Amino acid sequence: MLLGQLADRYGRVARDLRVSLTDRCNLRCSYCMPAEGLPWLPTEETLTDDEVVRLIRVAVEHGGITRVRFTGGEPLLRRGLEHIVAGAASLVGSAGRPELALTTNGLGLDRRIGGLVRAGLDRVNVSLDSLDRARYAQLARRDRLDDVLAGILAADQAGLRPVKINSVVLRGTNEQDVVPLARFCLERGYELRFIEQMPLGPQGEWRRDDMVTADEVLAMLGGAFTLSPVDGPRGPAPAALWQVAPDTTQPGGRLGVIASVTKPFCGGCDRTRLTADGQIRSCLFSRQETDLRAVLRGGGSDEDLAQAWRLAQWGKPPAHGIDEPGFHQPGRTMSAIGG
Repeated sequence: MLLGQLADRYGRVARDLRVSLTDRCNLRCSYCMPAEGLPWLPTEETLTDDEVVRLIRVAVEHGGITRVRFTGGEPLLRRGLEHIVAGAASLVGSAGRPELALTTNGLGLDRRIGGLVRAGLDRVNVSLDSLDRARYAQLARRDRLDDVLAGILAADQAGLRPVKINSVVLRGTNEQDVVPLARFCLERGYELRFIEQMPLGPQGEWRRDDMVTADEVLAMLGGAFTLSPVDGPRGPAPAALWQVAPDTTQPGGRLGVIASVTKPFCGGCDRTRLTADGQIRSCLFSRQETDLRAVLRGGGSDEDLAQAWRLAQWGKPPAHGIDEPGFHQPGRTMSAIGG
């Protein structure tokens, strides 16, 4: 185990911290949670703003973290989001100030983007699965497409470029949105990422055969655009990038496909995760957690917290094992883990 690093026994070192700020969400996306929602964490079990900032500081100053992404549930539901971002922006680790990003469904982003930029936010990823109002409402179980588009535009106008868009394609639901979404993003200079649906929604509802694969998405894109793979090492980045040649309908740009299921990138994974209730998860699909909240609220020092985190990361599995016969979906859904 390497002191000062969040390393595992397979030689991977965590540089990217995903921080879930709440398990609550104002959408009910069909691939994420049931229509009626889920039992939310009691307030007293959720980390306070200052506790979140302290744990991020431990990760940056004692664990070598260089990138922090705020997730949920929906992180914009966290009232103290700007305070947390500002606290993280004030930190300096061995590689300097960490890069700060936000993954959001975009609802209300237009009203808060100014404060988030002033607090130090660097980048934003917005989820958008369809440009068709009816299909968006079907997927999200809420008619909020206009609010999402307003949030995306506000992030662009605030200078958080490139704005990244995340899309999940579901068979029989929104395959027809793949090309329109790509064209929409290319025309505006946004970077689109198509993500294979993962078994992180309601228990028992994910079926591999129902998943639209990365290769299928690329075939759809290839029928509309001229694509070429982006050269160079991929490193720990989850997306395989493709360059789109300009044509008479769009100026060209880059698209990404994240094949988490069919072409996993576990061997290069550099992530560690902190849930809204202070649990460390070394892998998105882990069935084990390490309770940092207990150490923190029990009076533990920063080094105590760092050592507990190192031990948790040291036990990171070699791969998520979705395609293995013994795979079991984690007990928490994506909204409770943090993306």
